[in-house]
Amino acid sequence: MSQTPILPLGAKPFVDFSTILRANRFAVAPEQTQTFIEAVCLLGPKSMADIYRSARATLAPDVDRIDEFDALYRLHFLGHSLAGAETDGDDDEISARDERDGAMDPPDAEDENEAGAEAASAEALSLRQFAPLGEAEVLRRFRRVARSRLPRRQSYRRAPASKGDAWNIRRTLRDAVRRDGEILVLPKLKRKSRQRRILLLIDISGSMKAQTDATLRFAHALASASDRLEIFTLGTRLTRISRVMRFRNQDLALATAGTVVADWDGGTRLGDALQAFLGIPRFKGFARGALVVVVSDGLERGDPSAMIQAVADMSRLAWSILWLSPLAADRDFSPETAALKAVLPFIDRFADGGSIESLCTHILNAERSVA
Repeated sequence: MSQTPILPLGAKPFVDFSTILRANRFAVAPEQTQTFIEAVCLLGPKSMADIYRSARATLAPDVDRIDEFDALYRLHFLGHSLAGAETDGDDDEISARDERDGAMDPPDAEDENEAGAEAASAEALSLRQFAPLGEAEVLRRFRRVARSRLPRRQSYRRAPASKGDAWNIRRTLRDAVRRDGEILVLPKLKRKSRQRRILLLIDISGSMKAQTDATLRFAHALASASDRLEIFTLGTRLTRISRVMRFRNQDLALATAGTVVADWDGGTRLGDALQAFLGIPRFKGFARGALVVVVSDGLERGDPSAMIQAVADMSRLAWSILWLSPLAADRDFSPETAALKAVLPFIDRFADGGSIESLCTHILNAERSVA
């Protein structure tokens, strides 16, 4: 008979905190608890502030319930009382309130997920099924040409070449030994080139619902053609789907992604998700020297300062930032939200991302647009 594995004592406080959040009607998935523990390990932690930042980034509390989340954190980890938390009804229960309609229950996902509407604040956890798409031919052409047209950079390694920028001393000496000291030619070396890393950040919030299927199919095609690609989804949470997008079968890859990602068509917290990405050193390294492609309408419901700071920090790491928005399909479109206006100076190019064809075109021309 198999025995139930014993939870390490060091991990118990963090698992208990997730249990307390669930008891107070916070949506916390088991994999979030695991990511929370891993984030704490990555940060050290050196202080209680590191534990708090890990909890905010990985457990992703709703922006309207930050005060309640902080109160429960102080209660569990610092031993404080719940006096600072806003409660409604019984003193022992913390409940969420939707300020827009005055109702106690959060709005249904069906009401929040109308495509092209304002950014949603509610988190909706669900599975997603992908319908067949009629732009398969565009993706097939993209796969054929992508390997030769994706952005490249010079490597530090060198290779023999007829016209190079350095002498191949090793080969010169080897040929001289073979010819009794005579040197007939002076072989040269040049630096190799390799594909530049691509970081694809996909907004899967309710306002992007109409574009999600097409964007995920494009991401799978890009994964099959790219040697160095990282893919993350952004909504109310940050989820890495690079590995599942490597499956050769598109339907299998999308079906697996539909189970891995929990916050399909939910709220929009781009700033928090980007801050979480930059807060994990391993993920932050993915952006260094990379082509960062953000597929999002930029409708941020949270504090825009978090999104502005995150994009500014990422611009200092990345080779280029390409922001593709379905709203930009209209030639007369100009950003109106405070967050999107503020991040435009840190973006190398803001363009249309409303179709698979436009996504493919902008990725293939990324190096030319930067040059």
